[in-house]
Amino acid sequence: MTRSCQTSRGFTLMELLIALALAGLILAATSGLVNNAVGTDAVVEERNQLLRDARFALDRMVRAVGETRQLILPMPDKLDTDWRENVREETVPASPPEGSSTKATAVLTVSLGASVDLDADGFPDADNDGDGRIDEDYPADIAYDFNPGIHLIDDGGDGYVDNSVSDNDDDERFNTADEDPINGLDDEADGLIDEDPGADMNGDGAPGLAGVDDDSDGQIDEGSADDDDEDGSVDEDWLDAVVFHLQGDSLVERHPVPWDETANGFVSGRDFIESVIAENVTRFRIERPVAGSPDEQIVDLTLELTGPTGSVVSLNARVRVGGAL
Repeated sequence: MTRSCQTSRGFTLMELLIALALAGLILAATSGLVNNAVGTDAVVEERNQLLRDARFALDRMVRAVGETRQLILPMPDKLDTDWRENVREETVPASPPEGSSTKATAVLTVSLGASVDLDADGFPDADNDGDGRIDEDYPADIAYDFNPGIHLIDDGGDGYVDNSVSDNDDDERFNTADEDPINGLDDEADGLIDEDPGADMNGDGAPGLAGVDDDSDGQIDEGSADDDDEDGSVDEDWLDAVVFHLQGDSLVERHPVPWDETANGFVSGRDFIESVIAENVTRFRIERPVAGSPDEQIVDLTLELTGPTGSVVSLNARVRVGGAL
């Protein structure tokens, strides 16, 4: 019998080097594709997150405007300034202000809607005295926050905060207070109507409406002129302000609460909580277009967010004041 033998041999050094080189090229190409795919996924996820954040914040503002009875800020444009009060826009980094304003600041402020009852007492939080009516008996400082206009806010768009000498100067104008009662007139000819009432809200010198039995108790004009609802108490139902403004690149919602948040022994317009509703904000714009009638006031909102990789999301909304009521 004959036994055949076969000789086995491995790769030569040259063949091994060529094989490794080819494998390296294939691996490098594959790695590039994987990295590109991972990078694309990260950009898409960042954009989706920005979109979710922007939608959430915009929905909060749209709901607040739709449920309010009064748009507080922005104000209507005034006739005697060289910047627009009805357009409030702020960017990050900061954009230059208009005219002689010292700083561009954006703020949206509305009165609290009647659907909110945080303390679950059966009364809307906006009904400060629990009598079933809302905002019916303002003090001279209508927000009851012991500051001109809205506490810690640039009301007029001039770049200054709480810059009047009187807490009762609700529009921070000319250091004057209580000059425009709620009567449907532009009493000081500044382009604004009913923006700075006194403790006698309509300025008629009588409790409630002069000559009217406001509380249906069979008596007319009983009590103090500052008792706007003739219930025997004065200045007990102030304007609860919901505020949206920027702190750095964070959009913050300030919400009034019906308890003593400041721990000073009583509830006032300074009792509120704040929460960040969007981060990475690079543009916040609110416009109060000139309305055909006070009953058809519109607000235009623009919110832009920019992510760390440069992804940009911009959303817009137009909402009618009180449109959800």
